[in-house]
Amino acid sequence: MRKKMIGAAALGGGGLATLMALPVSAQDAGASFDRSLAEGASAMNTIVLDNIFIFVAAVLVLFMQAGFGLVEAGLTRAKNAGNIMMKNLMDVSVGLLVFAFIGWNIAYSGATWFGIADGPFLSIFGVSGMTELYPGVAGEVLANGDYPLAVPVDWLFQAAFAATAATIVSGAVAERTQFKGYLIYSVIITGLIYPIIVNLKWGGGWLDQNGFIDFAGSGLVHMTGGIAALIGAIALGPRIGKYGPDGKPKAMPGHSIPLAITGVFILFVGWFGFNPGSQLQADMAVPYIAVLTAIVAGAGAVAAMIVSWIVMKKPDVSMAGNGMLAGLVAVCSGIGEFSVFGTVLTGLVAGSLVVIGVLGIERAGIDDPVGAFSVHGIGGAWGLIATGLFATTSPVNGAEEAAGLFYGGGAGLLVDQIVGLLVIAVIVGVLASAMFFALKAAGLLRVSEEEEVAGLDVSEHGSPGYGPDILVSTNF
Repeated sequence: MRKKMIGAAALGGGGLATLMALPVSAQDAGASFDRSLAEGASAMNTIVLDNIFIFVAAVLVLFMQAGFGLVEAGLTRAKNAGNIMMKNLMDVSVGLLVFAFIGWNIAYSGATWFGIADGPFLSIFGVSGMTELYPGVAGEVLANGDYPLAVPVDWLFQAAFAATAATIVSGAVAERTQFKGYLIYSVIITGLIYPIIVNLKWGGGWLDQNGFIDFAGSGLVHMTGGIAALIGAIALGPRIGKYGPDGKPKAMPGHSIPLAITGVFILFVGWFGFNPGSQLQADMAVPYIAVLTAIVAGAGAVAAMIVSWIVMKKPDVSMAGNGMLAGLVAVCSGIGEFSVFGTVLTGLVAGSLVVIGVLGIERAGIDDPVGAFSVHGIGGAWGLIATGLFATTSPVNGAEEAAGLFYGGGAGLLVDQIVGLLVIAVIVGVLASAMFFALKAAGLLRVSEEEEVAGLDVSEHGSPGYGPDILVSTNF
């Protein structure tokens, strides 16, 4: 279980509890009093540092939304750039509100498998509110081991993750989705689908109790978004002109590789909040996790460059960018347990798989303009499997330790990871299918042919994303 609820009164160990346990001896009273004050100050400084660290990590994860927006806008056509940015803006805005009032309580109530029976369903944050915060002795906090996180800080970090899961879908359904239908999707995934999946592991649910490991969300965040992206792309069908009469895919290049790769770099930087922040405290594991995050990004990009060079006869820029992202996605699950060797292998395989995935999905007749499923769905699934292969020592059920297949642990952890992968895939697949095909049946999913040809910036939002002096007549 990732977190547990405790009372702040029980956390006064640095100060109040120490003072209450002062020795009786008058000779030692002065020294003991000074020591207790020092210990109390040290404990409080640790608590403050942990909370500030998680706050900064949350800000970095939220800033990843800018990266997602630029990647998706750059890899699609100029006539839809404004629509792309609007969808990402609303993923954050709607997502934060919905996760506050509904999603958080489902994810972390800890009461039932679906997590909706503990406390008022619509109570903000699923607790009494934000008025009493640690270090106030009456407040409630979330704790990781001995280091408590204030409820608002932890909520902000978790809400940033929820918005990330939601925005993954944006690129896969780009250039042909009704904005009102996308808003409905954003509400459902942040308020229901993602929280249900999170409850299974980080909320202390069934996967957490059965040995499944997902340190920073290869499965819970990225696979969830990636599978929803695939279902959305299938429900919508391909963009007009994507496939010829013979069924072969045609190139529909994005309008700005510089924007897309700038977005990749922003996401890379944001991942230093995503992965190290998932340690949930500012300890010496943080720099090690940060180093592995940097290494896997490089490995993913290099592998994708090489594979695209071999398969496509040129080192493709967008493939290399997606390879970097795929490496970062894949390492999220096991980065808390990986060696450098396991990290590099995870990144190399992820970067290779993303090229194969993008080309394979396209040839299968599924139009995913930015490769969202290949990066997040395939990359996330590989990350879960990689944990079962390369984990050095992993906590199972909160007590025992298990290593991956290649580190002497046998197949036990690998089986747990595959079971978790299948559970996530089935639940998200069923719920996302119900959602997208219901929207399609209601006529709320795809824009008209005329609107798609004209571009969604004007038809959906009333103004172009770029001025007419920038748009050119060849922008189809």
